[in-house]
Amino acid sequence: MSNPTSATPYGTLPTASPLPARKPVSLPRLAEMRERGEKITMLTAYDATFAAVADAAGVECLLVGDSLGMVCQGLASTSGVTLETMAYHVESVARGLRRVQGTAWLLGDLPFGSYHESKEQAMRSAAALVHAGAHMVKLEGGGWTAETVRFLVERGIPVCAHLGLTPQTVHALGGYRVQGRGDQAALTLKRHALELQDAGATMLVLEMVPAALATEITQQLPHCHTIGIGAGKGTAGQVLVMHDMLGVNLGKNPKFVRNFMDGAGSVREAMSNYVRAVKDGSFPDDSLHAW
Repeated sequence: MSNPTSATPYGTLPTASPLPARKPVSLPRLAEMRERGEKITMLTAYDATFAAVADAAGVECLLVGDSLGMVCQGLASTSGVTLETMAYHVESVARGLRRVQGTAWLLGDLPFGSYHESKEQAMRSAAALVHAGAHMVKLEGGGWTAETVRFLVERGIPVCAHLGLTPQTVHALGGYRVQGRGDQAALTLKRHALELQDAGATMLVLEMVPAALATEITQQLPHCHTIGIGAGKGTAGQVLVMHDMLGVNLGKNPKFVRNFMDGAGSVREAMSNYVRAVKDGSFPDDSLHAW
């Protein structure tokens, strides 16, 4: 009699694979990678299947980003995403990783309005994502966010910060524009980055920041690993929205994106090519993908 779980309908995930060769990714492992100069790779993921594929391709970190509002829900921006929606997708990704005994580090975005009222509100929202399976939460902005980061870290929740272009407040920034240009803007961004590291943030996404500035910030943050998106190759790692790097988004790819499906025979191969390109330094190319 055949095993009823050996052939699942609708192309769903297989049963758990053999024990993985890669040890589970953790904060100490990410720090070790940074120490030896190995670039950290991150992709967004929103469901169980693509999370399992990305893990198998060797991606160290999976971000359940509020970008799902745009690529999954068809919203005009990320600001309409709710905490309940984020928890649903975090749980879906976490299930996918568990199903294949995945080892990736899982981050969940705190959506707009879920951490702005108070540190206590941020704690409740972060706990909801941790309950759903996140290892770390991410929040946007500098200055006032440092005390929120400190509050969460002191209570055992790892935090990834996010500076530069912060999509949740894109209207206040005047649109999707490069941030940190000019002496004063650069000084403010560097100050905020240092404050976030001092508050306990162990990762920092730098989005659409001039490459030279992102490199300088990275060098000034020995205990906080910078993850660039449109910030050049001098950061400790890179992140892309999965739909962008697979060439299946609903609009024109931003300057900082490379379509890794070009020449790839499968999604897993495209993701593996992305990992390889980040590791060997061929992506991003500052002459093409940075400012």
